[in-house]
Amino acid sequence: MSQRRVVITGLGAVSPLGNNVADTWNGIREGRSGIGLISLFDASDYKVKIAGEVKNFDLAEYGIDSKAARKMARFTQFLTAASAQAIKDAGYTKETLAGEKTGIMVGNGIGGFDVMEKAFAKYFQPGAGVNRLPPLTAPMMIPNEAAANVSMLYGIDGPAWTLATACSSGTDALGIALDLVRSGRCDICLGGGTEATINGFGVGCFMVLQALASHFNDDPTHASRPFDKDRDGFVMSEGSAVLVLEEMEHAKARGAHIYAEFAGYGASSDAYHVTAPRPDGSGGALAITRALSDAGMRPREIQYYNAHGTSTRANDASETKMVKIAFGQHAAEMKISSTKSMTGHMIGAAGAIEALFCIKAINDGFYPPTMNLENPDIAEGCDLDYVPNKGIEGTINAAASVSLGFGGHNGCVIMKKYSD
Repeated sequence: MSQRRVVITGLGAVSPLGNNVADTWNGIREGRSGIGLISLFDASDYKVKIAGEVKNFDLAEYGIDSKAARKMARFTQFLTAASAQAIKDAGYTKETLAGEKTGIMVGNGIGGFDVMEKAFAKYFQPGAGVNRLPPLTAPMMIPNEAAANVSMLYGIDGPAWTLATACSSGTDALGIALDLVRSGRCDICLGGGTEATINGFGVGCFMVLQALASHFNDDPTHASRPFDKDRDGFVMSEGSAVLVLEEMEHAKARGAHIYAEFAGYGASSDAYHVTAPRPDGSGGALAITRALSDAGMRPREIQYYNAHGTSTRANDASETKMVKIAFGQHAAEMKISSTKSMTGHMIGAAGAIEALFCIKAINDGFYPPTMNLENPDIAEGCDLDYVPNKGIEGTINAAASVSLGFGGHNGCVIMKKYSD
């Protein structure tokens, strides 16, 4: 029995570059940064004062009234908006989607930190305690809340799952969504990720871990600089991205616009360290080779690689080794870039939006740049073609996107130009 082919028929995004796909992608094409000074909380006493915040966001634009929005954590609001965009883009409505064999698979690394922070503040007030806790704290803070809300809004009665593999969550969620459609459990599956951790507690946790960029508070747009010798950490960001995955014949039968074919997925675990990647890159390379095998493709068939590229000392060097292992000689011929140089690191949403960028790159014939790459860290082996500072026009038939998460989680997805 031949394997069911899976295509992408809808896209949605909320990011530091814009609250829809067009604005977000235009920001990437322009090499524009979405990173600035933190406004969501008072960071004056923090060593880190910058982040990639979503700006001018209003859930009312998607038909969600303020009363309903107040019952959603910020990460859920982002997913709701991105899902609404993707569903509309795919040509569906709530009425036409209901009754279809549909599921939703969401990656989320952390959950409702904003809800937890507010609840803890009330809980620990002198003389307050448990009686001051907001009644909806539990259902708002748990990671599965986002997928559950979207399933209720659109009558999605298939699997509504949430996956947490840290910074690989969005990529792995897409991979599981691919398997749901291939297996026939779903004909349509929303896949993506969402995250909202820009609050005092969220930023503070990663700051004390010394994982965040702290030397560019006066120059935020240059803070995320993957593969550059002056990089000093990642920039925390927020947002969501959702793709509508659909079985190919199902999509063709209804005359859907097809953006790309979802060709393959691979995953692996470093089995090495809770925060650091395996230094030799062998763990991540395994995810890539598994994705290529799943897609039935050879390394040289990939023209573009969207790197995890966090702008940390450990990641960028080990990822370059990883790419060299997985792609061999082709690593030096392939174009690579880290779009986190513009978006920052959207944690659980990162893999989803970077897969979306791969699809847009294929459709537009455009290699996104790695911004702020002024001095490649050759001493640490960062010596590949990272498309520095300016995007390049060119044919892209297939693109790979990789995410690497705390705990050693590695995921790779491969998108390719659609051909019947």
